[in-house]
Amino acid sequence: ATTAKVVSNRKGVLRRTTTWQTTPHHQHKLESRTETRRRPRCGRPIIAPPLSASNRRAGPAPSTSGARLVAEDSAAFDLAGQSLRSWTQFFALLAVVSAGLYGIWIDPNLAGLGTSFVSSVETLSDSHEVVMLAILVAFGVAHSGMAALRPQGERLVGARAYRVAFALISLPLALTAVTYFINHRYSGAALFDVRSVPGVHGAVWWLSFASFFFLYPSTFNILEVAAVDEPKVHLWETGVMRVTRHPQMVGQVMWSLAHCLWMGNSFAIATSAGLCAYHAFGCWHGDRRLEEKFGSDFVEVKNRTSVLPFAAILDGRQVLPRDYWKEWVRVPYLGVVLFTLGAYACHPAMQTAAHWVGW
Repeated sequence: ATTAKVVSNRKGVLRRTTTWQTTPHHQHKLESRTETRRRPRCGRPIIAPPLSASNRRAGPAPSTSGARLVAEDSAAFDLAGQSLRSWTQFFALLAVVSAGLYGIWIDPNLAGLGTSFVSSVETLSDSHEVVMLAILVAFGVAHSGMAALRPQGERLVGARAYRVAFALISLPLALTAVTYFINHRYSGAALFDVRSVPGVHGAVWWLSFASFFFLYPSTFNILEVAAVDEPKVHLWETGVMRVTRHPQMVGQVMWSLAHCLWMGNSFAIATSAGLCAYHAFGCWHGDRRLEEKFGSDFVEVKNRTSVLPFAAILDGRQVLPRDYWKEWVRVPYLGVVLFTLGAYACHPAMQTAAHWVGW
């Protein structure tokens, strides 16, 4: 139930107090908000609250739950708003970056900087687990360090130039971590083997598949990721963000559980522990940066979302709209399905390529 009251004082200031009950399935939790607007000199008074800066940029997120959304709509895709020129630039840039990454970092017969990097890390220990964790630490320092310095870096060189620098440092380290993991996935001490148990393969497959639906929504802004469009910091609120405020962390835990179950060795467990620890740090680091950027809007989103999946829904802080399913039936998630199935089909080719690189 929702009630609203509008009053005017002597100074012509309008006040509207709105009260609503969040859900009938919980205790009667009532929220109240008072909005103050100056009465116009002529015409009817306007009492609707203004859109936040983020919603003016992307439009208000749909809601039928009664809550006022202050952030952007996750995974929204407007086909009419796409530019053929932008996507042509993206694929041209992708080809140039891939060629440069191959020649400078991957191919040992050319510059081979990746081989030199891995060789230097391997001097730390004979343990593949230690080397893998060292590679993850290097990636984490570069990735989170540059994310922390983003406001200063963008003021210095601009948003696009800083994004390019971020990618040129992060991509080689990420590729190195993936390649080293593939090549050494069955090294280390064998702890258990349940691969022949009925149902295990299916459980591992579905858990891995589902983990990719927990990608952070900014991942879908491919043109911004590639700096074709000007990169922006986004505050999201719908879709997967209703389930968990840190979907990337949840997806990483799901993926790690699946691969530890399938491999059953110390290398897989050490790698998974390192990845999950880094994503746990990312929860704190990401919240801190978003609060600095968006202030009270982020605090409002934080108060009605949770880190643990479904926690805010179960305790009544997050009320799902009746048409919540529509926030998942979107083009980016079709892309997730195709990408995940393609990656699974390409596993043999990925293993062959990793073996050829030899890290």
